[in-house]
Amino acid sequence: MEANRPLSVSVARVRPGARLPQRMSAQASGWDLAACIEAPVHLAPGRWALVPTGIALEIPEGTEGQVRPRSGLAARHGIGIVNAPGTIDSDYRGEVCVILMNWGSEDFVVNDGDRIAQIVFARVEPVRMEWSSAIAESDRGGGGFGHTGIGSKPGRSV
Repeated sequence: MEANRPLSVSVARVRPGARLPQRMSAQASGWDLAACIEAPVHLAPGRWALVPTGIALEIPEGTEGQVRPRSGLAARHGIGIVNAPGTIDSDYRGEVCVILMNWGSEDFVVNDGDRIAQIVFARVEPVRMEWSSAIAESDRGGGGFGHTGIGSKPGRSV
């Protein structure tokens, strides 16, 4: 993926009425995905649903599609994506669906054509994994979740 040459992603319509993903501004990194549904999807608080987009993608090898929440839906309604970001591998050719979750306190309705998520395309570097009897030490070491503490000074362990 060269910096000056746009990545080419082929999009196939797998349901009637599917919409092509859209960038909503010239500098947007994400392309909005729209729901392609025959009937509204009702999401009660604490519930989730698989929402189809009606499209399949041919993502070039060495690239992945990252399905991410839309910040406006999250801020206004508490709507997000259960597995955010969801990964679409370059060899997947099925319909793109989004697992929407209602973390809000009120019911939310998804209608056909609603912009429900965004997809960002990212380079995936080839990796070779192998067993090792030891791994190199680092400053962080085995410090995991919250190991620096909330509001603690950098480098201070809690």
